Amino acid sequence: MRQALSVPPEVVQQLAEYFSILSEPMRLRILNFLRDDEKCVQELVEATQTSQANVSKHLKVMLQAGILSRRSEGTSAYYKVEDELIFELCNLVCDRLAARIEQQARHFRDFSLSARK
Repeated sequence: MRQALSVPPEVVQQLAEYFSILSEPMRLRILNFLRDDEKCVQELVEATQTSQANVSKHLKVMLQAGILSRRSEGTSAYYKVEDELIFELCNLVCDRLAARIEQQARHFRDFSLSARK
């Protein structure tokens, strides 16, 4: 068995902070809307059906974490995903969750079939 390496507390803290950014459903929704192209704040407000203040708050957190980048054009601010690895991480988690759900569904089907006998 391989021995786990000691990880410095500050590394663990940074990792926890990164994952906490992704633990907010609204941020995941915003990331999903930004998957294909950059969007201005107003487009994200309309897509998420929430307030501009709420969208801006979440954009700021992801911008500070380096997940998003921002550019200004006139009076509008446009955001895009800077760290494309975020989608690979989300896909990995979605695949894992889908596998668990499929396994649970098999258990329910097996239980249902055995109850009919």
